[in-house]
Amino acid sequence: MIYLSQLMGNPVLDSEGEKIGSVSDLGIATGEVFPRITSLAFMGPGRTPMMISWRKYVDTYDEDVIRLKAPSTEIRFSYLQPNEVLLARDILNKQIVDTRGIRVVRVNDLKLSDTSSTQLRLLGAEVGARGLLRSLSPQLEHLVTRIARAMGHPMQERIIAWSYMDLVERDLSNVKLSVSHKTLDELHPADVADIIERLDSRLRSQVFAQLDDEQRAGAMAEFNDDAMAVELIGGLNEKEASRILSEMDPDDAAELVSELSYDRAEKLLRLMGVKEQRAIRQLLGYREYTAGRIMTSEALSVPEDQTVAYAFDRLRNLDEDFETVRYLYLTDEDGRLSGTVSL
Repeated sequence: MIYLSQLMGNPVLDSEGEKIGSVSDLGIATGEVFPRITSLAFMGPGRTPMMISWRKYVDTYDEDVIRLKAPSTEIRFSYLQPNEVLLARDILNKQIVDTRGIRVVRVNDLKLSDTSSTQLRLLGAEVGARGLLRSLSPQLEHLVTRIARAMGHPMQERIIAWSYMDLVERDLSNVKLSVSHKTLDELHPADVADIIERLDSRLRSQVFAQLDDEQRAGAMAEFNDDAMAVELIGGLNEKEASRILSEMDPDDAAELVSELSYDRAEKLLRLMGVKEQRAIRQLLGYREYTAGRIMTSEALSVPEDQTVAYAFDRLRNLDEDFETVRYLYLTDEDGRLSGTVSL
């Protein structure tokens, strides 16, 4: 095993032993469970940034030097591809989402697996103290870990596998992350909300912008802090904000609208569909902290003399955005409530 910090700054030698630069970064192809290192970036003469294909040119590597299998005169430089990410630039010292532990962490180092004498793969991110110490000085890490072990408190590595990592400080619209892992937009809305709440305001807005309307609406309903929901919806234009409110359950949307200024709330409501607007306005008519304010306006009623097949047919034909149905409400011939059936 080898770490990114152990490779950074190492000399890059061509096949004739001539130094042509120093390692500045490694590129990976992101669509794999354990992504291969695909590009080597280095600073050439005069600190000129250069990039070459790892597979085509790298002969051997270790903690001291990277040797190429071609003379400098035969090397052809390349460019970062749309599906590539640079480890130092895009991941190291950045915040990531650990989608297994549902938390936001900082990457202190990156662990690589030397599967052969020439091939490297990214295993995961080191988010613990050992990675931080190693990035400062390998000797310091060695000393501190020895002392900790002698005192009976060994320092363990804290590695998050690439398959459980999701980037938050980069526009991912053109970057395909590992096809095998559960990314941010696949998490439960409550988990997404929890992650967003842990970020600073800049990253919060950046992550929120990566979600689609349905995902944003789900997260909005799960925020513990109403002020945060107001902040995020305040950063959207009126059309976007009204679309998100339309995606939310009426009771959640009404609660959020009640926190907005009167002018802002009216503008957003008028941009919504008649049905959604009417449901929210009805709930807003109830005083705050009353049952009426937190109730939902979406409920399914069935005449008490109808069959089970009729009830299932009604359920199948509900709109996709209808709030989760937990009860069927039975009504008599005058339309009055006569009972409930739990689902």
